[in-house]
Amino acid sequence: MKFRLTLFLFLFFLSPLAAQVGENTELFQTLRAKDSLLFNVGFNTCDISQFRALVSEDMEFYHDQSGITNSKAGFIDNTENGLCKLDYKPRRELVEGSLQVFPMKNNGELYGAIQTGEHQFYAKYPDKEEVLTSVAKFTHLWLLEEGEWKLSRVLSYDHGMPGK
Repeated sequence: MKFRLTLFLFLFFLSPLAAQVGENTELFQTLRAKDSLLFNVGFNTCDISQFRALVSEDMEFYHDQSGITNSKAGFIDNTENGLCKLDYKPRRELVEGSLQVFPMKNNGELYGAIQTGEHQFYAKYPDKEEVLTSVAKFTHLWLLEEGEWKLSRVLSYDHGMPGK
């Protein structure tokens, strides 16, 4: 019985340490800003310099529709020669209120964070209205590399048509 009580207290007091951080915390705001640079600037305008600055050299990207990209160079190449050369202008929008951030620590020291959320993708063809094309979920692993946040691992999944 004493063991169970000790275990319960240990888990009870440790659980807040592993919980997501609040939206007003520095970590949440920092990674929200990185998400904005990655997508609102990089993805939405094909500003490749954002990807060069934000992505880790050993980045891995797992996509449920287009497979695995296992390097920064491959990711940038796929973006420059794929996304940026489509016959429509793609746009990504974060679903408001869906973003969550979970700190990753080693012996109490912050080394990374998991960022999850949902996003919507739109297409704007010339001379046509922009249309919502898909919705999806994402999980990003951000790591502190020499004091800078770098996107290290990406899971992009559950892509589907809007309303399904």
